[in-house]
Amino acid sequence: MKAKIFITLTVLMATLSFAQEKKKEKPKFNQKLATSLGADRYGMKAYTLVMLSTGNTKIEDKAKMAEVMNGHMSNIGKLADEGKIVVAGPFLEKNKENYRGMFIFNTKSKEEAEQWVKSDPAVQAGVFSYEIFPWYGSAALPLYLKHHGEISKENP
Repeated sequence: MKAKIFITLTVLMATLSFAQEKKKEKPKFNQKLATSLGADRYGMKAYTLVMLSTGNTKIEDKAKMAEVMNGHMSNIGKLADEGKIVVAGPFLEKNKENYRGMFIFNTKSKEEAEQWVKSDPAVQAGVFSYEIFPWYGSAALPLYLKHHGEISKENP
């Protein structure tokens, strides 16, 4: 009986293993897409990462702060529509570095990224300060924005 169970489990594991192998087949390479996204031979490219942290200015007036944050969100949308920003979002937990959020800009130029981050009303008001880092990631990253609108019922 134990031998029968062992054989059954072995066949089952082999079948599942084969199914996993089949799923992991590499998709067909698409040169046109890779070129349009600026991908290197690994499907990657250089970006610029901006870490937003708590700035030196604290705005006590709730209406003024709401205005600054609305401007912050509008600016993110504008930069995304222009293809300059590919990822933006807040951190959900406090951290020792006081990082509040991050941007990934679609440029390898730190100077260009700095111009774009300085267009943010919350940065201009001193609510956020920032650090800029070169970053290397999937060239397909900008494609997620195309589908984000299909899955969100409303904007923040």
